[in-house]
Amino acid sequence: MKIAVYSAHDYDRDGLNAANAETGHDLLFIKAPLSADTARQAAGCGGACIFVNDHADADALRILAEDGVHLLALRCAGYNNVDIAEAKRLGISVTRVGDYSPHSACWPTISIWMV
Repeated sequence: MKIAVYSAHDYDRDGLNAANAETGHDLLFIKAPLSADTARQAAGCGGACIFVNDHADADALRILAEDGVHLLALRCAGYNNVDIAEAKRLGISVTRVGDYSPHSACWPTISIWMV
């Protein structure tokens, strides 16, 4: 799957590329945070990956859905930056970090949370 990774820093690229080595997803790294103004950059992607300062409000989600995004993966535990009702209405599944491993300095344990 092609995945747009918003708010991508060098350390995100390094970690996500290493984690993706066995799965082979096509990661499109975007430095800008997700917003209605930047959502079109995910055109042609099946998924988008966001962080805490990204804005997955109704306008941004509508644009993502129009352009084929059906999965929104959060690199954080909180999801107050996502309009969950709109994601559900648009058929966009949402995943987030369930909790962080106490045995790891940087990688969380991932749990799936679908709308």
